[in-house]
Amino acid sequence: MFSPGWPEMIIFGVIALLLFGKRLPEVARSLGQGFVEFKKGMTNIETDMRTAVHSDPVTTQTIENSNRIEEDLKPSSEKFEAETEEESGSDEVAEEHQEEN
Repeated sequence: MFSPGWPEMIIFGVIALLLFGKRLPEVARSLGQGFVEFKKGMTNIETDMRTAVHSDPVTTQTIENSNRIEEDLKPSSEKFEAETEEESGSDEVAEEHQEEN
C-alpha cells in the first residue's frame, strides 16, 4: 500500500497552499470537523449493531401485539366494486318489472 514520505507530504502541502492560500486554516478546520462527525457516526452505528446483537430475543408479548395490529388493519367490509354497464342495465330492467307489478 502507498505510504507517503516527507517529500510527498511537502509537495502535497505546497499544492494545498497554492490552491487554498489564506483559506487553508478554514479548509483544514472544516475537514477536521467533518472527520470527527464521520467518526461519531461510525461509533453510533457500531454501538447500535452491538446492542442489536447482544439484546434479548423478541418476547411473545411483542409477537401478540404485532398480530393484533395486523388484525386491526384488516378491512371490516368487502371491497367496493363499481357496477359495469351490463350489470346496471339488468338492474334497470328489474326495477321496471317491479314498478309494473
